[in-house]
Amino acid sequence: MKYEDVVYARRAINFFDPEKDVSEEMLDKVISLAAQAPSGFNLQPWNLMILRDKAKKEKLQALAWNQPKVSEAPITLIVLADMDGWKSGHPTVEKNWKEMIASGSMTEDKRDWFLNATQSLYRWSDAANVAFAVKNASFFSMALMYAATNYGLETHPMDGFDHEGVKKAFNIPDNFWIPVLISLGYRKPGVELHDSKWRKTVEDIKITFPEG
Repeated sequence: MKYEDVVYARRAINFFDPEKDVSEEMLDKVISLAAQAPSGFNLQPWNLMILRDKAKKEKLQALAWNQPKVSEAPITLIVLADMDGWKSGHPTVEKNWKEMIASGSMTEDKRDWFLNATQSLYRWSDAANVAFAVKNASFFSMALMYAATNYGLETHPMDGFDHEGVKKAFNIPDNFWIPVLISLGYRKPGVELHDSKWRKTVEDIKITFPEG
């Protein structure tokens, strides 16, 4: 599909076909494409918990305003934003550093600069730390939904859930924030979509402020 077609085709679907599974191969293709999303310093502070088991999805549904799609979709994803994803010694940070050295985009003598830069950007306040993780994981989440659409799948992002309840129920460590849940699968046969919802125009989006 052309990118423009993907953007206009993506919809938040409420009714999934519980009888039509998504293969692991297809899911991996979606995740691999989504992984091309940008991130600050290429730190990629995102992970996914992939729920296929009905009992686990029902446990999540009970913590997500009891939305049926959480368990009806063949897969529901818990997107995790890693607030430790900038720290020295973190596996992704170290892998990223090695890859930058190998590619020539960084040199060994820039190690302290790199670590100080990430800390100054992402750890100057608790809010900045959460924002770092969530905004980057959100880039990935949007890319994942577009990737799913590209492969003929449907998705529905949800922020209506008990954040702390989900963390406790699924034993998620404290360094993770959960920005969104995403149900993924195929549309239930016979379901007709309403017209796309209203969107801001270009002029609605553009804004300026008076200078002092």
